[in-house]
Amino acid sequence: MYRSHNCGELNASNINTEVTLAGWVQKSRDKGFMNWVDLRDRYGITQLIFDESRTEKNVFELAKTLGREFVIQVKGTVIEREAKNKNIPTGEIEILVSELTILNTALTPPFTIEDETDGGEDIRMKYRYLDIRRNPVKNSLLFRHKVAMEVRKYLSDLDFCEVETPYLIKSTPEGARDFVVPSRMNEGQFYALPQSPQTFKQLLMVGGMDKYFQIVKCFRDEDLRADRQPEFTQIDCEMAFVEQEDILNVFEGLTRHLLKEIKGIEVEKFPRITYDYAMKTYGNDKPDIRFGMKFGELNEFTQHKEFPVFNAAELVVGIAVPGAGNYTRKEIDGLIDWVKRPQVGASGMVYVKCNEDGTYKSSVDKFYDNDDLANWAKATEANPGDMIFVLSGPANKTRAQLSALRMELATRLGLRNPEEFAPLWVVDFPLLELDEESGRYHAMHHPFTSPKPEDMALLETEPGKVRANAYDMVLNGNEIGGGSIRIHDKATQQLMFKYLGFTEEEAKAQFGFLMDAFQFGAPPHGGLAFGLDRLVAILGGQETIRDFIAFPKNNSGRDVMIDAPAAIDDAQLKELHIKIDTI
Repeated sequence: MYRSHNCGELNASNINTEVTLAGWVQKSRDKGFMNWVDLRDRYGITQLIFDESRTEKNVFELAKTLGREFVIQVKGTVIEREAKNKNIPTGEIEILVSELTILNTALTPPFTIEDETDGGEDIRMKYRYLDIRRNPVKNSLLFRHKVAMEVRKYLSDLDFCEVETPYLIKSTPEGARDFVVPSRMNEGQFYALPQSPQTFKQLLMVGGMDKYFQIVKCFRDEDLRADRQPEFTQIDCEMAFVEQEDILNVFEGLTRHLLKEIKGIEVEKFPRITYDYAMKTYGNDKPDIRFGMKFGELNEFTQHKEFPVFNAAELVVGIAVPGAGNYTRKEIDGLIDWVKRPQVGASGMVYVKCNEDGTYKSSVDKFYDNDDLANWAKATEANPGDMIFVLSGPANKTRAQLSALRMELATRLGLRNPEEFAPLWVVDFPLLELDEESGRYHAMHHPFTSPKPEDMALLETEPGKVRANAYDMVLNGNEIGGGSIRIHDKATQQLMFKYLGFTEEEAKAQFGFLMDAFQFGAPPHGGLAFGLDRLVAILGGQETIRDFIAFPKNNSGRDVMIDAPAAIDDAQLKELHIKIDTI
């Protein structure tokens, strides 16, 4: 037995108890006649004491050789600590060591294993197994485990059944590039790693499983950023004999359960807004509603006033920034430079100061009088002491630019409190979106999403106006989940493939198995998938997901710890019937 207790559980009630502990040396403090060692494991830290007058000489001398991160086992007696540490659970006691065994020595770590470390992200990713020993990362992984267990409990209590689906599947178009896997036994043919278990969970509904869920790995070969990984985890769910309202109620319940059990927060309101309203009011389909700054459209108050920039614009739109009326010219110019960055792409910005006396001062006073600017203030719901910022240009592009500015200002003003949670549903997404380069329509979600029944006739005449029976859950400005009611009959699915530009042969080659299944009595069904990585990060008060993933990839999709992806040798390539063609 390597240990009788862990390093986080002993306290004053254990004084005079003989114990055995094992763990890593966090640090040691050698005072010559006395040596203290902090012993760490996953559960906490316990202080060890080696006393020249009370510890056998060989044990005392061996303790002096201990370095950081040595793995050791000790036996000794729990005694009262003279200088107590109220910051840790074990701070009232220490272990007077009688036996010491070095289980493994350790090199000096490349960064300090402390909550506040001196290691940069690159070096910590390379030595991720050391980074996991740090409390922030360790606690993030334990937090993820707690969330996953609550998800399983909640769904299992509602009679959902967890079913595993395959990782080696057929490549199908679902909106992103597939990772492909060559098949040795089937020359020239490839598996794909699933972007989601979409078709399999639908087949489980055809199979009569009624309520399915899975906490499952998914794979998408996409360009990466801080909150995106090539492999990620979904809470994937599907239900039979349901309508949209049934699904929204179940997953509102799950979200409430998690907020209550994990954060101790009661949230009753789950507003529902349409996609069109979200885009018009916030400039994106995942709005953060913890704060205001709703968009005010200003075309009717700004055009035909001899200001050519606004006269030529498809959209003129502004936001009122609370309390920003005292911004200096330097601060305003800094924000103008911020929106002109390539990442945002605005050509400029107009501002209006809302003075406390009811007057206005703007950068376009030459063209607009006080009454005009008062209309701007009314449209943006600006109050005295606020600042209005206005952008103009093509509608979609301008909304995206103002949305980016809204989020940046909210961050600077401290309006995005990570301990405040504001969920909402976005519904009535467009079924299709037009690719301007190819001139073809693509499914906004995926090709199995059901159109709104009342919009079916528009597929022939105005496909861009057809609404999907689809919905997204948004939490604090992040899409944490999305889903839809699915098509469940062959005729409608064939029609959808037709409008997506599939020939009958292509549709049969890609999805013939699903359409065949629909002929054997497919029930109405729908579902939803939550992104577990993002959900856990938001609940944990973070914007990025990496610290909640045990072994994440970097922004280039590389695992720098194991150096993957990597080349494979010629023998393996030959066995797989693959030849590398270098250009």
